[in-house]
Amino acid sequence: MVTADEEVDETTEQPQSPEIDSKYRLIILAAKRSKQLQRGARPRIEIDPAKHKPTRIALEEVVQGKVLFHTTQDGDEEPAKES
Repeated sequence: MVTADEEVDETTEQPQSPEIDSKYRLIILAAKRSKQLQRGARPRIEIDPAKHKPTRIALEEVVQGKVLFHTTQDGDEEPAKES
């Protein structure tokens, strides 16, 4: 039986888009996407949601480049407007 750690290691070793520069970014993106799936979003890949958990679906979506994201550098964010 494959453990969750082995499954994540196997998935993170697969070729990925160059924007995903670390396995930590991959995990953060997959976690956020998993929450969306749990709240009712539809999978962006062909997979049976009844057979796979949202976390696995999200991880596959990120690895396949189906989840769009952008990164910001320190100081790139606009300051919050005060009321």
